Amino acid sequence: MTRWASTVVSRKRWVLALAVMIVLVSGAWGTGVFAKLSSGGFIDPGSESAEVARIVEDNLGPQTPDIIVIYSAPAGETLEDIGPQVTASLDQFAADVPTFSITSYWTAPPATKQLMVSKDGTKATAAITVDPDAGITPANFNDLLPKLEIDGIDTEFAGNSVVGVAFNNRLQHDLILAEAIALPITLVLLIFIFGGLVAAAVPVFVGLLSIFSALATLRLLTLFTEVSSFAINVASLLGLGLAIDYGLFIVGRFREELESGSDPAEATRRTINTAGRTILFSGLLLVCAFSGMLVFPQDVIKSLGFGAIAAVASAVLLSLSAVPALLAILGHRINALSWREGAALRGELRARKFWGSVVTSVMRRPAAIAVGIVAGLLLFASPLLSASLGSVTYTALPANDPARIATDTLATEFPTTGNGATLIVRGIDGVAPTASDGAAVAQAARQVNGIGEAVVVGSNNQLVAVQAVYSEGVTTDDQSAAVRDLRAIPAPSSTEILVGGGQATVDDGNAAIVRWLPVMVTIMVSSTLILLFLAFGSVVLPIKAVAMAGLSLAATFGVLTWIFELGHGASLLGVSTAPLEATFVVLILAVVFGLSTDYEVFLMSRMVEAHAAGATTEESVRFAAQRTGRIVTAAALLLVVVTGAFTISGLSIMRFLGVGMIVALIVDATVIRMLLVPSLVKLMGEVNWWAPTWMKKLHDKVGLGH
Repeated sequence: MTRWASTVVSRKRWVLALAVMIVLVSGAWGTGVFAKLSSGGFIDPGSESAEVARIVEDNLGPQTPDIIVIYSAPAGETLEDIGPQVTASLDQFAADVPTFSITSYWTAPPATKQLMVSKDGTKATAAITVDPDAGITPANFNDLLPKLEIDGIDTEFAGNSVVGVAFNNRLQHDLILAEAIALPITLVLLIFIFGGLVAAAVPVFVGLLSIFSALATLRLLTLFTEVSSFAINVASLLGLGLAIDYGLFIVGRFREELESGSDPAEATRRTINTAGRTILFSGLLLVCAFSGMLVFPQDVIKSLGFGAIAAVASAVLLSLSAVPALLAILGHRINALSWREGAALRGELRARKFWGSVVTSVMRRPAAIAVGIVAGLLLFASPLLSASLGSVTYTALPANDPARIATDTLATEFPTTGNGATLIVRGIDGVAPTASDGAAVAQAARQVNGIGEAVVVGSNNQLVAVQAVYSEGVTTDDQSAAVRDLRAIPAPSSTEILVGGGQATVDDGNAAIVRWLPVMVTIMVSSTLILLFLAFGSVVLPIKAVAMAGLSLAATFGVLTWIFELGHGASLLGVSTAPLEATFVVLILAVVFGLSTDYEVFLMSRMVEAHAAGATTEESVRFAAQRTGRIVTAAALLLVVVTGAFTISGLSIMRFLGVGMIVALIVDATVIRMLLVPSLVKLMGEVNWWAPTWMKKLHDKVGLGH
């Protein structure tokens, strides 16, 4: 850090120019990531349902339509009247676009035809599966839909690809809107925090650069792995928030060094060696938290983890290069365009007095305050007892989204569309299944509760495929129970039965998340404990930090369950109640755990610093709260503004993420960090600094400097 500080100061213009040029050029290339994003990745590729999907596609071809077109007969006409126009339009579409299959009400066999007409007989559907090798991407998919419109006939579009593209388009729109709202508000808040425009503009400047950097990193990742469309919003807004927070710390420390009499060059060096070192350590903690997401088999979770790591890395690297280089160039001009002379210093002094008095009051009654806060947070966490895991569905789209309206039409106005489970009867030991094997499995499937019909839909010399259709009106819980019962059907001799389908895929994905979640938590907790020990030389302080993060998480998920699953206030947010989406549960778990320990580091580092200088435990707590109270509160407020921009999204799952971040930040930066932690440290006294002798010796040898 010392050598790097000297490099930044001696070559400040080169460092700034090079950092900005690299970020802008790579960011311009990174904007191409939007055309390469995936709306899938929720499947566990090693699951039974994924194996069924591969078998079906390899032997029967794609079975899930990309586009389901709903045609409505005009007033005074019947579906038969519009049949020639629709058929001609579909034929022309097949001539223009490479397709795997097109089936419509007007061309389907009788058994299928009755499933493709609405209950009132005024609407009918056509199911289109595009050739997988046709080169259709989210960027050009929307060009296909106008080709299917017919003058004078109302047309709606549903289907997996239609819904997926709707998600992509909404995410891009929401990202631009969120940044357009968050950046001006953040700049205004920073002006009040710093008392000047120039100082406030520096964190916003690095925040903008971090967005370009995150886009470039994600574009690079698309060359090697599937990247979810959700990763863009997470990486961009998280990178923006962290970069602004880190910029706040860097600028604040730089101004403090200038006020103490240092020249700009020395102030820059000291800033990098103090605030810069803390930011580097903070980034390392966050990377460890997000690295736990990489153990899951689902590509969407991995890409969210990669996106979050990219955001952290971008924010840290820019905060240690472009920001200090810019500060070294600005020097005392960092205080230019101040709206009121000495406002920031007076604000800092008032904040120190306020937080000092708060902590002093807390330490007079530490037991009562600790018990009260823990009890309150556990009360907030209590709805977790009713929580369950779900998946992303079309209902996450806004109620007025055309894709959601069309899918609702299919669900409410049409008979069952064949949604059910797919059973593969596969021979083992080289023995091919027989037709009677398939018939026996189909007969057994019909006896399962929740299954309305089961028929053999295909066979070859290796397998027999059976489609089991759910009864009308069955709930998702009923479907899950039916999948379990289908998997319990005894296989005919020398065969095995594999069960897949929509609900089986969701259940297998959630089971994988539950299975790997302890591994993720173990990675996060163990790496955090090790890093915090190496930083502070105490065993007790890291354990307390992890416990506080766990309490913060419990309260956050309790509130999310209360709103999004139990429905209290869901209407105010404009979201449909549903089980907690498992993928975003994992993301929030990593983000909140990382930020919680992050804020703990800022408090504990000053506490340990004071204690090492000879202060008592109580004096150390007071000193740390006075020095970090304002900066941590301001950082949390800024991050609330940036990540809270998720809540303006039309997607309920992004609102889920935004609300979760707001709750966690408010609870963690105020109630836990400035009230609960001081009370616990006071109660524990000198035990806070304890570690076995051998660990003390280890820390003396390999501990991280402060």
